[in-house]
Amino acid sequence: MGQMTIYLDDKTEAEMKAAATAAGVSKSKWVARVIHEKAGSEWPEAITRLAGAWPDLPTVEEIRHSTGDDATREFF
Repeated sequence: MGQMTIYLDDKTEAEMKAAATAAGVSKSKWVARVIHEKAGSEWPEAITRLAGAWPDLPTVEEIRHSTGDDATREFF
């Protein structure tokens, strides 16, 4: 498990302590969660809730139907 040292100004430290206390976790675990949320590869919940939010958006099939046939590939 990696370790790191960070330097925070007093206001930021107080905000972090309050947030960790409110979340019921240690400061270290709270910081790790924030890093995971910001640097993780998963879509944020607010974005995943948008799936299907536009009922009039054309389907993939409808979009591809109007594009026509692909050009014949050239082989060298």
